Amino acid sequence: MGFQVELVIMLNIVLYQPEIPPNTGNIIRLCANTGFQLHLIEPLGFDLDDKKLRRAGLDYREFQSLQVHSSWPTYLQNVESTAVYALSTKGTQCYSKATYKPGDTLLFGPETRGLPEEIRTQVGVTNVLRLPMQPNSRSLNLSNTVSIVAYEAWRQLGFTGS
Repeated sequence: MGFQVELVIMLNIVLYQPEIPPNTGNIIRLCANTGFQLHLIEPLGFDLDDKKLRRAGLDYREFQSLQVHSSWPTYLQNVESTAVYALSTKGTQCYSKATYKPGDTLLFGPETRGLPEEIRTQVGVTNVLRLPMQPNSRSLNLSNTVSIVAYEAWRQLGFTGS
């Protein structure tokens, strides 16, 4: 008598040069609770042992879903993605109109600058998505944006693994 284990390939959340420790702490916890893989692209605006990061009440298990990459090209070389969706206020398609698949990458930029144009327009980026906002609004908080998009993608995947 045996049993079969199903390997679930979830989504990759990528923070490109994140700057604010509490945002990253919230996203670490989000990934631990959704089963998504979190990737940070250096340089980081903080140390991973920053007390502000730890203040989010993170434990060792939550850090297990974290990988750090020295650059965006390094990430692309080391992680196979079915599609790369970049999130930006300059996006042309609403995040809820994308069709997410297991293995996709959701790419988010630094809090104070957003994703640089050279990343948004790079070959390999499937689409640049946006969250709808009121006219003249600047942006949402990074961890809120990641949560909104991550849960829409997970909903489309039938909340696999929950």
